[in-house]
Amino acid sequence: MKTNTARLMQNLELLKLHHIHDHGEEAARKAASAQVSHLDFLADLVQAEADAFQERALARRLQQARFPWIKALDQFKWSHPTRIDRQQVQHLFHLTFVEQKANVVFVGPTGMGKTHLAIALAHEACVRGHRVLFSTAIDIINHLNAAQQGHVLAREMKRYTAPEALVIDEIGYLPVDRQGADLLFQVFSHRYERGSIILTTNRVFKQWPRIFNNDAVLATALLDRLVHHCEVIVIEGKSYRLNGEIVPPSAQTQP
Repeated sequence: MKTNTARLMQNLELLKLHHIHDHGEEAARKAASAQVSHLDFLADLVQAEADAFQERALARRLQQARFPWIKALDQFKWSHPTRIDRQQVQHLFHLTFVEQKANVVFVGPTGMGKTHLAIALAHEACVRGHRVLFSTAIDIINHLNAAQQGHVLAREMKRYTAPEALVIDEIGYLPVDRQGADLLFQVFSHRYERGSIILTTNRVFKQWPRIFNNDAVLATALLDRLVHHCEVIVIEGKSYRLNGEIVPPSAQTQP
């Protein structure tokens, strides 16, 4: 016949209350020694379990987000750009746009910190409990192109439609053919008013037809779904890289 302790441990394992399973006995001894009330002991133990659960959940969200590196807003060098609306950027970190399923676009030349801000914003969303995915535009196209050839496009499309916020990095750095543009259009359409997009581009919107093989109709259709509910952050200035500034060795390939 199992002892109460053995039954307790078995039930804690069944319920996946890992923190209480691993630390409950020690916490009980300390509570008894300090003459803590049963209710206070239980409240503290459950709080510790809840904290551990939140830490594990955050770790899973960060892993699933696939960030190439982690950046924070307080690491951004505001003095470098010749033009950026700091108040507008900081307001984004309230994450109202995620709740409203709206979009954010960072527009500016290469090396201005667009990816830094996009990752910092998406990381904050992860911390606040939202599911996020980071990808470059070309990686999305390549992945969905392979899925289409393998007749699993609908299944793989969910990777880009399910997260509450999708970061699409580097639109405009490489040309996109008609098939790639069609796949991106599907992503934009599926997410329209259903989930947020955080996008970085080195091309102002009037130049987007150049990205898509001078197809103005397709570029307009993409932009229509992107900018309908959108905040646009324009950044101007010279590249960090050209100035040799704040580029750690591990980020030499950073866009």
